[in-house]
Amino acid sequence: MSSDDFLNERWLKKLDRQGQELAARIGVDRKTFGEVFDTKTLLRLGKLISNNIIEQVDFPISTGKEANVFRAVTPEKKFVALKIYRTSTLTFKHIQRYIDGDPRFKHLGRSHQEIINEWAKKEFKNLHRLHQAHVLAPKPIKRLHNIVIMDYLGNETEAAPMLKDVTLSNPKKIFQIILMYITRMYNADLVHADLSAYNILMFQDKPYLIDVGQSVVLEHPSAYEFLQRDIHNIVSFFKKYGIIADEKKIYEQLVGKEKTT
Repeated sequence: MSSDDFLNERWLKKLDRQGQELAARIGVDRKTFGEVFDTKTLLRLGKLISNNIIEQVDFPISTGKEANVFRAVTPEKKFVALKIYRTSTLTFKHIQRYIDGDPRFKHLGRSHQEIINEWAKKEFKNLHRLHQAHVLAPKPIKRLHNIVIMDYLGNETEAAPMLKDVTLSNPKKIFQIILMYITRMYNADLVHADLSAYNILMFQDKPYLIDVGQSVVLEHPSAYEFLQRDIHNIVSFFKKYGIIADEKKIYEQLVGKEKTT
């Protein structure tokens, strides 16, 4: 057995033991836990621990179609968010629409692992682009294959809530801020492509955009369709606060009438 094999085996035993303890603590059955923390992911998690990027996985924040998000703790006792894209082939069938036609995927192979890794890489890069565009979002810290580490939004006991789960004291202000985010992203050649009250967190009374793995550049053939849908979702949500806005006018003012379909 080589030294690398010995190290991997040692980490696997240690991480599997920690995984069992974590699964028991957070009330997740071993089957569900195994769907997220497969062997390769456990090894990558072990590498992040051995490199002093994180110290331990704390508790689950959210479960999505493609990924699970956990709170983790760094050796400096700082909270971070750990997003782990599942390697199950069943969870990535719907993403093809966001990949086909995206120039960033032009030379991408079609193996499942390549797609997952590139998807995580795209989210990491898109988070950077949001920060450069002055759009509030979790700050990306590090990516390792299907794992993305970013700033944690929340306090010691719970993560920041989704927009859909809060009652806004100043909804008009938040609505205008989100429209400003959409505009800044567009000017940065980016469309969220899945923007809704489920993908916006409220932290310290400010909206933060999340889940930007599917975000596309304007060159994508469906970019403007996605943009119209993003605007529609936000306008529709804020109607419950009595805010009535013309989504077609918002779209036209942003992209020009020549782009209207």
